[in-house]
Order: sequence, then C-alpha cells, then structure tokens
Amino acid sequence: MPRYDAFLFDSDGVLVEPPTRETQLAAVESAFREVGVDAPPTDHADALAGGVTPARLTEVADAHGVAVDDLWDARERHDERSQFEAFRAGGRTRYDDVTAIAELPPNRGVVSNNHHTTVAFKLDFFDLGDLFDTYYGREMTVESLTLKKPNTHYLELAVADLGAESALYVGDSESDVVAAERAGMDSVFVRRDHNRDTDLSVTPTYEVTTLADVVALAE
Repeated sequence: MPRYDAFLFDSDGVLVEPPTRETQLAAVESAFREVGVDAPPTDHADALAGGVTPARLTEVADAHGVAVDDLWDARERHDERSQFEAFRAGGRTRYDDVTAIAELPPNRGVVSNNHHTTVAFKLDFFDLGDLFDTYYGREMTVESLTLKKPNTHYLELAVADLGAESALYVGDSESDVVAAERAGMDSVFVRRDHNRDTDLSVTPTYEVTTLADVVALAE
C-alpha cells in the first residue's frame, strides 16, 4: 500500500521562484499612494509587504486615517499586478525540477498563502495545471489573513477535495511545516537558494533539495 495517497505543494519557493522583497515593497508603496499616503513609514510598508495580521493592518490604516478595507484592497490589487508583471517579464520563473511531480501518483494539489487568483495564473502561465487535481490560495480579503498557514484551513479543504487519508505537504517555510503538523500530515521542507540557511524551530518529516527527491517518498 502506498505510503501517501495525496501530495500537496506550496507554490512560491517550491513550484515557482518567490517574489523579491523589492517588488513587494514597490507594490505596497503604490497601494499607499492610491489611498493618499505618499511616504509611508518604513515599518508600515514592511508590515504590509510581509505577514501582516488584521490587528497590525488596522493600526497602520488608522495611523493614516484610511479605511482598512480600502488600504487592503489597494495592497492586494497592486501586489497581484506586480506578480503577474514579474512572471510575464521573466523576472520570476518556475523551478526546473517541477517536472518531477508528474512522476508522482495522481491526487496532487497546491496550497498557498498567495492569492487564489495568483496561484491560478501561475498554473496557467507555466502550463502546470495538468499536474494538479485541486489548488487553493487565499481570497483577497482581510479575513483571509487569519486563514493563512500555519492555519490548516486551506490544507483541509484540499485534503477533502482529494479524499485523502495520508497526505504529504511539501513547503519551503516553517509555517508550512507547522501547518502540516497541525493538520496531521507529514511534511517535506525544500531547501532552495532563498532558504538555504534557514534555521527551523520545528522538525519536518523530511528535508530535500529537489522535488525529484519527493518522488522517492511516494514509494
């Protein structure tokens, strides 16, 4: 009997190159300008470019006298646009080892903290759609911030879609490992250039340097 009956993958940093910090900050600054803030403090721009919480987002919006939903809507649209532009311009691409996923048994999915629309774009742009049976990114809403990994929400949706009982989740961050553990899944931590020296405070089930190594775990 196979060890796993489903294989789930993070997107940025696993299937495709992650966005650069510079691109994220430029998108955030464009969002601030849209809502009338020409020179946001560095810590405010950093907050919106990273893993901002609803509480921190509210603090930032209140500090500038703008509505939370207006600021976040602008942030999401500009962030989405910047990613699409980076892919189309060749500034971001997919990893060569993604083709190894085709060697895995069926029942494969993508679960990402990025926008659902951006995940859909990447799968279409890089012709990866046939590799996966389901995919989830988050909605472009403030509420979705509470559902991001390490929350298990989107992992559980994907597992339900696939009817899996023993899924394996492949990611590139500590939150990926924690989410898998909380969902009762084994995890794979993929070390690439952007996370080569990352020190984890949690222990993944497996650690690899290429997606080709994941194929052996299916046996």
